[in-house]
Amino acid sequence: MRNNKLSTLVKGFIIGGTMLVPGVSGGTMAMILGIYEDLISAVSNFMKQKKQSLIFLGLFCVGAFAGMALLAKGILALLEKFNMPVMYFFIGAVIGGIPMILKSCGLKRLSLSTLIYPIIGAAIVMSVELIPKGLFEIDSMYSPSGLLILFIAGFIAAIALILPGISVSFVLLVLGIYENLIKAFDQFDIVYLGILALGLAAGIIGTTKILDKAMKKYTRPTYLIILGFVIGSVIPVFPGAPSGIGLVICPVCLILGIGIIQLLFMLDKES
Repeated sequence: MRNNKLSTLVKGFIIGGTMLVPGVSGGTMAMILGIYEDLISAVSNFMKQKKQSLIFLGLFCVGAFAGMALLAKGILALLEKFNMPVMYFFIGAVIGGIPMILKSCGLKRLSLSTLIYPIIGAAIVMSVELIPKGLFEIDSMYSPSGLLILFIAGFIAAIALILPGISVSFVLLVLGIYENLIKAFDQFDIVYLGILALGLAAGIIGTTKILDKAMKKYTRPTYLIILGFVIGSVIPVFPGAPSGIGLVICPVCLILGIGIIQLLFMLDKES
């Protein structure tokens, strides 16, 4: 786990600011910024390294909440006015993070497995869109069965939160609980939010422990599948080919996205 506090704050700030953007996964941003493995390790090994994990997660959360508060509205406004250039920037950021993922898995030469694993990852991400919408919509949320379904929905949402390439907001919409969740926040519905939080906590702990073990024991296949998640996340948000002035602006935004991620890597190495 890295000890650069400023880097953790900055990366949390960037991830928080982009998490609410439709189709953009917080896990993907964490992966391309090189902080994903540290987050997984901090949650999975929290009881073994309480002080170190608490400081790291605390700094990350402070940065993420600051990013949500200060960047989210601005990014969403930019998306409304300049959707295509902004999405090309995000795609550039993803492309810029690919070399780091390949370096993490120690890939030196191509083989059949190096192609199969990313394809599996990309297929998993794209298959999420095939889930029937409103899957967890029920008449009575406060019946025993309703509360159990809400807990399961929280567990599934946690998996989407942890895995790169899967948009949490999209999964919540698919499960049919997005609107109810917004209402629960507005009305401060403690029961609804509490049960969902329990499901989220169980999902986060379970998913991070599995991922942490997989990253250590099956490093190359795990990272290659994650690479597939990341690549697969680009397909749903690809805005199409630019035209007119966009033929100049969009490639510039793409290159800018790649450059900023590479610059962050260089600064991280020097610190």
